Amino acid sequence: MKPLVLLSTDQALLGQLQNAFARSAPQLRVVLANDPAAVDAQIAACWFPPAGSLSALPNLKLIHSVAAGIDHLANDPSQPALPVCRVVDPAHRQGMAEYVRWAVIHFHRDFDRALAQQQQHVWRRHHQRPATEYQIGVMGLGSLGGAISAELAEAGYAVRGWARSARQLQGVRTFAGPCEFNEFLQGLDLLINLLPLTAATRGILCQDTFQALAPGAGVINCGRGQHLQVDDLISAVNSGRLRGAVLDVFDKEPLPLDSRLWSTPGIIVTPHMASCASHDCIAQQVAENARRLACAEPLLNRVDPALGY
Repeated sequence: MKPLVLLSTDQALLGQLQNAFARSAPQLRVVLANDPAAVDAQIAACWFPPAGSLSALPNLKLIHSVAAGIDHLANDPSQPALPVCRVVDPAHRQGMAEYVRWAVIHFHRDFDRALAQQQQHVWRRHHQRPATEYQIGVMGLGSLGGAISAELAEAGYAVRGWARSARQLQGVRTFAGPCEFNEFLQGLDLLINLLPLTAATRGILCQDTFQALAPGAGVINCGRGQHLQVDDLISAVNSGRLRGAVLDVFDKEPLPLDSRLWSTPGIIVTPHMASCASHDCIAQQVAENARRLACAEPLLNRVDPALGY
């Protein structure tokens, strides 16, 4: 059997994935890039593959992201034009919903202000706004965004949703396409980004977007780091146009130590922890696609290059 190679700049993850494949897909021979057998690999399972690592594999037939997204593959500009698949974990939705609920409450119930006041030894209560008066907008209404929008609406929030194409969701006022984007944004108290990364959505969290929100709005980014124009966000937070942001994804990960996002008051940085596929789920889905590739069967969760997901 041809080996499968694991490629990542995250050395700890490589060890964790090796253990997961040994548990959940022992039929596969799994190697690292420095193994001489890696040259024979037909599948590369990747998370931020090192630059030049993919082009160094002459027998490669499939590039497999170990996450739901594929933008991290751009870490290796030598990526050849091969089929790309991603991992879709049914439990991913639950983890993302938990993270978003926490971030929503952080702003809605003024925990951000209470934490800032604690640093100054200030005792002050803020007006408790009913959920029905708190306007939340969710960008991206796929399997994650759609479920989270519906859950927030069920919790009583005034929820709007925006996506590339028209959707219908119970309790959610939906908008679609570029022509309805500004109407969607107007007066939102909180903007949540769960969009996939495409040419059309890159940099969408920018000054123009922030200006359309209600004064003092919050932003939650669980989409992709490349959705955010960092300088625009920092400027909006420092000026008071935005009250703050919760960020879980970044253009470069780990977030560089000199990034101003670490130290800008009002901005919370979390280490891409909102939700991710379990290591065993990754191993099982990659193994299934390895079997399908060997049998010339259709691959699971193959990415459409035109859409980017």
